[in-house]
Amino acid sequence: FDELPADTSGLLKEFASAGLVNIAGGCCGTTPEHIAAIAREMAVARPRVIPQIEARTRLSGLEALNIGPDALFLNVGERTNVTGSKAFARLILAGDYDAALSVARQQVENGAQVIDINMDEAMLDSVAAMTRFLNLIAGEPDIARVPVMIDSSKWDVIEAGLRCVQGKSIVNSISLKEGEATFLHHASLCRRYGAAVVVMAFDEKGQADTLARKKEICARAYALLTERAGFAAQDIIFDPNIFAIATGIEEHNNYAVDFIEATRWIKAELPGALVSGGVSNVSFSFRGNDAAREAIHTVFLYHAIQAGMSMGIVNAGMIGVYDQLDPELRERVEDVVLNRRGDATERMIEIATRLTGGGRKDEQDLAWRRAPVRERLAHALVNGINQWIVEDTEQARTEVSRPIEVIEGPLMDGMNVVGDLFGAGKMFLPQVVKSARVMKQAVAHLIPYIEEEKRVAEAASGVATPPKGKIVIATVKGDVHDIGKNIVAVVLQCNNFEVVNMGVMVPCAEILAKARLEGADIIGLSGLITPSLEEMAHVASEMQRDEYFRSRQTPLLIGGATTSRAHTAVKIAPRYEGPVIHVNDASRSVGVAQSLLSPANCASFVADTRSQYQDLRDLHANKRGPAMIDLAAARANRLKLVFDDSTVAVPKFIGRREFRNFDLGQIAQYIDWGPFFQTWDLHGSYPAILEDALVGSEAKRVLADGRAMLSRVISNRWLSANAAIAFYPANAVGDDIEIYADESREEVLLTWYGLRQQTAKPDGTPNRALADYLAPRDSGVIDYIGAFAVTAGLGIDVHVARFEAAHDDYSSIMLKAIADRLAEAFAEAMHGRVRRDLWGYAAGEVLSPEELIGEKYRGIRPAPGYPACPEHTVKAGLFELLKANSIGMSLTDSYAMLPASSVSGFYFAHPEARYFAVGRIGADQVADVARRRQARVDDVERWLAPQLA
Repeated sequence: FDELPADTSGLLKEFASAGLVNIAGGCCGTTPEHIAAIAREMAVARPRVIPQIEARTRLSGLEALNIGPDALFLNVGERTNVTGSKAFARLILAGDYDAALSVARQQVENGAQVIDINMDEAMLDSVAAMTRFLNLIAGEPDIARVPVMIDSSKWDVIEAGLRCVQGKSIVNSISLKEGEATFLHHASLCRRYGAAVVVMAFDEKGQADTLARKKEICARAYALLTERAGFAAQDIIFDPNIFAIATGIEEHNNYAVDFIEATRWIKAELPGALVSGGVSNVSFSFRGNDAAREAIHTVFLYHAIQAGMSMGIVNAGMIGVYDQLDPELRERVEDVVLNRRGDATERMIEIATRLTGGGRKDEQDLAWRRAPVRERLAHALVNGINQWIVEDTEQARTEVSRPIEVIEGPLMDGMNVVGDLFGAGKMFLPQVVKSARVMKQAVAHLIPYIEEEKRVAEAASGVATPPKGKIVIATVKGDVHDIGKNIVAVVLQCNNFEVVNMGVMVPCAEILAKARLEGADIIGLSGLITPSLEEMAHVASEMQRDEYFRSRQTPLLIGGATTSRAHTAVKIAPRYEGPVIHVNDASRSVGVAQSLLSPANCASFVADTRSQYQDLRDLHANKRGPAMIDLAAARANRLKLVFDDSTVAVPKFIGRREFRNFDLGQIAQYIDWGPFFQTWDLHGSYPAILEDALVGSEAKRVLADGRAMLSRVISNRWLSANAAIAFYPANAVGDDIEIYADESREEVLLTWYGLRQQTAKPDGTPNRALADYLAPRDSGVIDYIGAFAVTAGLGIDVHVARFEAAHDDYSSIMLKAIADRLAEAFAEAMHGRVRRDLWGYAAGEVLSPEELIGEKYRGIRPAPGYPACPEHTVKAGLFELLKANSIGMSLTDSYAMLPASSVSGFYFAHPEARYFAVGRIGADQVADVARRRQARVDDVERWLAPQLA
């Protein structure tokens, strides 16, 4: 402040004369006289010329990190990632940030040149956790000296990190999966914050899993970033997707080679760009065997770095020295990594077993392999072993005169044993589906030979033993659920029935046209949602109108979760004079089909069934059931709750939020495995079912297969999980719920027309409606409601198709079952986040998984189609409210959700909110609902058919 203009200008002149100055200025004490003096002295100075050096990637924490062509491979520390380190996740969840900082410090001390920080945990406020941790790191110079990789699938978390981190960081990641506009928007923000970016090889079609797709996506992203977003090529780091190898699936065998070749191509064709990847993914098939994983990492990195891989997210403790690997182990690992031989996976499994020292001896496991080939084929079918089925089938073919003899002989012998054991209750559904997979793969190998024999010999038939009958089976129009139907198809095929599986959402006209074209002996219908019941009745009516089916008395089978013997007897059978049979589960389908197609047994079976159904109709007509009261009396006995500051919770925001690509690993922590066993027709409560004397062993096996499929889904990112939630002001208006745009309550976004219990209740028990859980509008209290839609089924179709093309029904059904479990778990995870954070009325909640499954929390999330709100049509308004189409969800014309692995509904926060069943309703309530909705009574009756008294 006391420096004269001459003093300041003189000092700056010395620096300028030495060529050290480009820009000169002052501070708060600089006067116009100082500026004038500086300007006079600088007039004769030349600006410093910045030396031209080779372009390179420049990152920094407190210290600079320059990555040029001569740079060695950079280790990105992976342990400060809640999704990759359980220990780190526990510390963050417990709020022990001091210990979490020690993990980061250890990473740097162990040689990590960049640290990857990820806070994507469903139980965390990820934005707050990322902000807090990065701010703490900034005060630790020994950690902050290295650059940070801000890692998240959520843009709000990434941007929160960018606002905190010092130096030049890396954003992991951005991609084209949401289209070019979003990609460029995120890229421009990263550039504004001064960050380099990891670009995932992912576009609107999904992840790149082949070399061609990797090239296509990376080239497109490079052009967009360099030509439209103004990115320097040196700030682009491509991740061309490292996927697990040696999984046993042939399509995965070239994943490592594709990554290595993509790396080589990127370095040659996209100048300046770097290549990175999550190295631990490549060895995921050998999780639990650290020795095998370390060897795979070592060999993979050796070849990937030679191809130009610049950096990788890897645990340095899981990398060995390539030259020091045991020669036999290195050879077998290279066979897997470089996909050098067809049996590489089996040879790797064998040596990996020796590495752990706990493997069973081949002599014990493979004794059956020394038997004659016919016995080996039968053994493989009964035990569901497909490892050697093609080579054994080929050997058997060479030993017979006609390829059909292999099917007629050992294959049918094995399937007959399977059918007998299943019928006797000595085999269970998962085993039968595995046996079907083996049979299909064997037959697929034989078909070309059989067809060639037909062509040459002009044979009339390729199978000497004709099928027992032909069955056309379909999920009815408007319904998308097919797991149960597909299991029935497999079981019938295992018992020598020819099955034409038409898929899902099949209109009545197409079902009947296909049945006529195929000359079907039986038609089977399946459905899960209640509107499907009406569609099944429609099919029965159309069969009655059609002389073709009526004259042939073509049997109609009814199955699915919402169907029942009583409903079939009362609502469907009277519409068609031919046999209409309800099939309770897959294990009953064979017996029913055999009885219907047996000349000796059909008449008596149909007569007995008709007699039983008539008894059910008589019982239904005469039963009194629970006493009903009129609607006015039910409303007078409504639940009366208190609505004040202690019971009405105000959400943290009003409106809608999206959650895209939610971490499947976090969702998996909320899975309730109980319903999983019902998919496989294994009955019992979980976990007790695992020790059940009858089904326990198979339950353990199918659970292990389910968990293995879950691991594959997560590690290979087969599925994407998206969610939309919203909170709005709402009030009860009679039995209905009005949802408002804002707290002025002037604009009604959605009116949810509710149903009230109408059965007579014991004294003191109210007749409930969901509207009772919200403050009445005329009370003057502004209440609130939440809405949600979640899906975990995005991307499933391509993998289901791949399994089915490989004749692997077991894996196809297993994948769908796991997707369903993930969807339900996602709903649970989001509800927890709503309670603790987004709505926040239970901020201190700490519950175990068992308590979550037992719903030991405040609030409910009723879903349309379930007992408390059995009517599905509200989904139309719900999906519009949530803009569910933007997260990949839609509705069929019968209000089934697409993808099938989805859940939607509403959130209620009142402490007294409880689930209940509406049950039967009277004609007066139907008429009242029709009046409120301004709809026809018969339309309302159609959607409420199961509830009609």
